[in-house]
Amino acid sequence: MVERKAGKGNPDAAERRLSALRGLPRLAVNEQVEQLAEQLISRRALPETAVEDALHIAIAAVHRVDYLLTWNCRHIDNAETKPAIRAVCIALEYPCPEICAPEELMGGLSDE
Repeated sequence: MVERKAGKGNPDAAERRLSALRGLPRLAVNEQVEQLAEQLISRRALPETAVEDALHIAIAAVHRVDYLLTWNCRHIDNAETKPAIRAVCIALEYPCPEICAPEELMGGLSDE
C-alpha cells in the first residue's frame, strides 16, 4: 500500500519517495491486522470510508512499530481521531504507534 501511494504524483517526487522506502521491511497484512482494522472502523475510531487508513494503523500496531509517520491529517494524524485510535488499540491489547508527521521526528535539528 505504501509503495503504491508513494509512486503516485510527480515522477521526480515519486522516485524520491520510493528511493527512501528501499531497504525498509515490508510488513504483512495478516488476520490480526484485518481484524484490528475492522475494529478501528466498527468502533468508530475511523469512518467507514477510511479502510486503507485503518489498515495502515493496524499494520503498525500489530507489528509493534514505534512510529507511524503520515501526512494524512484527515483520518490518521488528527487530534480528534488519535485518542479514539489509541483507545481501540489498547482495548484489543495492541500497542498504539506514536502517530505523527515526519517533520515531528526531525529531532536534533536546531535553528542555530
